[in-house]
Amino acid sequence: MQTTFVLVHSPSVGPSTWRPVAEHLVAAGHRVRVPSLLHIGTGEPPFWPRVAEAVRDGVRDVPADSPLVLVVHSNAGLFLPVIRAALDRPVAGTVFVDAALPARTGATPVAAPELLDFLRPLAVDGGLPRWTDWWEEADVAPMFADPVVRKTVVEEQPTLPLCYYEQHIPVPAGWDDHPCSYLLFGPPYDDPAAEARARGWRVAHLPGAHLHQVVDPVGTARRVVELAAVA
Repeated sequence: MQTTFVLVHSPSVGPSTWRPVAEHLVAAGHRVRVPSLLHIGTGEPPFWPRVAEAVRDGVRDVPADSPLVLVVHSNAGLFLPVIRAALDRPVAGTVFVDAALPARTGATPVAAPELLDFLRPLAVDGGLPRWTDWWEEADVAPMFADPVVRKTVVEEQPTLPLCYYEQHIPVPAGWDDHPCSYLLFGPPYDDPAAEARARGWRVAHLPGAHLHQVVDPVGTARRVVELAAVA
């Protein structure tokens, strides 16, 4: 059966961060799904079950015997174990793209203590600004080569509650029952890439900023296919 690429965006941004890559994968003859996680910050915690459910629902129309390749960007990587546990179908591989990694054992915190210290003063009535509003323009501008793409990505972003970043995500045993690999764009994700190597995963480097997939969707799509080892 034809493999389906499931492009999972960070809950801090939106599905438009994967759409250019999705278009190139489709043009190359691959089946693709891009589940939306824009709603997962609504309501009370825990939030992680909504991420797993959104991905599961996003592939519901894919034939049950069609292997999936999960492609997770940024902090979507932390949810991979619960995503895998929610799927009742074969997973041929996972590609972590400039992504945080789940803990080897035990629950995974969404944010390190130093990030929480940075975020807490930004919160108003428990809610945070959009992700790109956390940073200076000098940090945001290099992530976008096209002003139209920037406008789309920025306007689509959800405003997440602070408690989203305070949650811990369970790590079900056996989540890595398939080949995993890592695509690094650049700092500050060098350490997760090094951890991926330590776990024995394939690691590739495509130099760029954190949203490089919207800048170079062709190169990103090519590397994802190579790492997934899908013809």
